Amino acid sequence: MRLLRIVPDDTKFDFVRFRRISFPISALLSILAIVLYFTHGLNFGIDFKGGTLMEVRAKAGDADLAQMRATIGGLGLGEFQLQQFGSPSDVLIRISQQPGGEPEQQVAVQKVRAAFGDQVEYQRVEVVGPRVSGELLSYGIMGLMLAIGAIFVYLWFRFEWQFALGAMIANVHDLVLTIGFMSIAQIDFDLTSIAALLTILGYSLNDTVVIYDRIREMLRRYKRLPMPDLLNASINSTLSRSVITHVTVTLALLALLLFGGQAIHSFTATMMFGVVLVGTYTSIFIAAPILIYLGVGEGRESGRDDK
Repeated sequence: MRLLRIVPDDTKFDFVRFRRISFPISALLSILAIVLYFTHGLNFGIDFKGGTLMEVRAKAGDADLAQMRATIGGLGLGEFQLQQFGSPSDVLIRISQQPGGEPEQQVAVQKVRAAFGDQVEYQRVEVVGPRVSGELLSYGIMGLMLAIGAIFVYLWFRFEWQFALGAMIANVHDLVLTIGFMSIAQIDFDLTSIAALLTILGYSLNDTVVIYDRIREMLRRYKRLPMPDLLNASINSTLSRSVITHVTVTLALLALLLFGGQAIHSFTATMMFGVVLVGTYTSIFIAAPILIYLGVGEGRESGRDDK
C-alpha cells in the first residue's frame, strides 16, 4: 500500500486538448528567443571570450569594493568587473582579454597580485587566451550538435522515425527557449552552461522516452482507441512518476542555486529554467501531442482492442 500518493491513480486529465494553445505559444516563444539571441546576444564568459577570472577573499573584515575597483582601475587593464558573492569578504574579479595573447593575461594576473599584496587571499585564478576560447566555443557547439544527432539515431532504432522526430523537435524547443532565457537574463555563458544544456537534453529526453514507451505499449494493446484518448491515457499513467521526479530535481537545484556559490551559478540558473520550467512542460504538452501530426497510430482502427 502506497503511503504517499501525489497524483491519484485514476487521473484522466485532458492534456492533448491544450495542444491548440501550447503549440502556438511555444512557437511564439521560440521565435522570440531566436530574435533575442541575434539582437541581445549571449553574455559569453571567460571560457569563450578569453580573459582572467579571479576569486579573492579579504583577510581583514569585509571587502571594500570601491577601494578594490579604484586599485584595479589604476592598473590599465581595460574593462573589468567586480562582483561580491557568498560572504561580504568574497569578491569575483573579471578582467577582459588583454592584447598580446596568453602571456599578457599572465602579466595582468601578476599586476593584480602586486597591487593587492597580502590584503587578500586568492581562492581561484583562471586565465583563458583568445585561441583557447575560440576552440572551446567550437567544441561546445559541436558537442551539442553531436548529442542531438546521436539521440535522434537512438530513438529511431528504439521506436520509429516519428517518435525520433517528435523528441528532436521537443529537445530543440527546450534548447532554444533556454538560450533565449540566458540571453534576456544575461547569465554567463561558459563551459558549465554547455554542461547545463546537455543535462537539460538528457532530462527532457528521459521524461519523453518514459511517455513514448507507454504510448507504444498502448498502441499495441488498444487498436481502436482514438489517438488523442490514447495519448491522454499514456500521459496520465506516467504523471505520478513525472511529478515526483520533477519535485525532487527542483529541490536539489534550488539548494544548489541558493547555496552553491558563484562558481556554479550559471549552471544552476540555466538548469532551473530548462528542467523545471521547460523540460517537464515540453514532454507533456509538446512531445506527446505532436505525434498526432506526425501520423503515429494511423491505420490502427481496423484492429481489435485487447482485453
